[in-house]
Amino acid sequence: MWEENFDTEQSTSEVGRTLDYSPVSWREYFDQMDDVNVGLADSGDVFRVYKAGSDGPLLVLLHGGGHSALSWAVFTTAIASRVTCRVLAMDLRGHGATMVLQSDDFSTQTMSSDVANVIRATYGETPPPVVLMGHGVGGAISVHLASNMLIPSTVGLVAIDVVEGSAMDALHSIQNFLKGRPKSFNSMEHAIEWSVKSGQIRNLESARVSMVGQIKRCEVEETDPLEQASPGTDTVVERNEEFYDQSLVNDNENTSTEGVYKWRIDLSKSEKYWDGWFRGTSNLFLSCNMPKLLLLAGIDRLDRTLTIGQMQGRFMMQVLPPCGHAVHEDKPEKVADAVASFLLRHKFAEAKKQNRSSETLTE
Repeated sequence: MWEENFDTEQSTSEVGRTLDYSPVSWREYFDQMDDVNVGLADSGDVFRVYKAGSDGPLLVLLHGGGHSALSWAVFTTAIASRVTCRVLAMDLRGHGATMVLQSDDFSTQTMSSDVANVIRATYGETPPPVVLMGHGVGGAISVHLASNMLIPSTVGLVAIDVVEGSAMDALHSIQNFLKGRPKSFNSMEHAIEWSVKSGQIRNLESARVSMVGQIKRCEVEETDPLEQASPGTDTVVERNEEFYDQSLVNDNENTSTEGVYKWRIDLSKSEKYWDGWFRGTSNLFLSCNMPKLLLLAGIDRLDRTLTIGQMQGRFMMQVLPPCGHAVHEDKPEKVADAVASFLLRHKFAEAKKQNRSSETLTE
């Protein structure tokens, strides 16, 4: 889920040179950003979505707990270079820039309905062929969506590092992981640096765009300096944020006021929903009557149910070590290769000319 395999090692190519931890705009990876209103025009829930592409199947990308749609940014560019497809990545309720009336309702049913409602509001009653793709909690929601066919045009399912057995085993340690994270950061750069050095995101390019959706600027409070993550020796508060989306950084805060950056969502408050997210997902995944792909950070993630199902050839699987839990951020090119091969094998999408030779995937 959120606590997987963190380390502090830096690649040899990073040794001896200064790294750039400045944030990068979503515009470098997506074609457009929209706020989709679901419900009443003036009082409904508003979901932030990012889109890319205009032809081919629609990949609906659902992020993991604590992350945002921006975690799919680098992957989106990678998959778009391999196959002709459309992408819609959305901030789930309580995450990123999405604003809902009941931000503390993280039930599987509610979150699944959110996704179906956003697709319906965006594409009407006849959306294009949909391939659901989710990571962690988003993967579990994707399984529930596919199992219940809440989006009738769904043709395929891709789950990233979400396995019922290992997820259920890890639930008891989630709170300790959350308590061990910094509660605030002195600047966006410090947050990005922490995410890379802690191993939460093992890809600097992805961290520079992804962390913008995970934290927000708040006014200075009586904060214990020991709780702030400040990788450098000086204390600097970032002021110039005009080069990337203001709403993702400031929301309604005053940019002239010094502040610290804090997590957009308090994941510890969602604890009562954790069991419901994952319990039964292995059987649900196997029961989905459509082509399925499971991407894992390590073979040790497999539980007994999925091991048997994989031996029976009931889904395609690929293990992508070495990487952490955020597989699609750590190894976006490898994940794009696997997803492109999956889409091509089942004739969901057409290969871009320069990638027509890349159509294999180990079952």
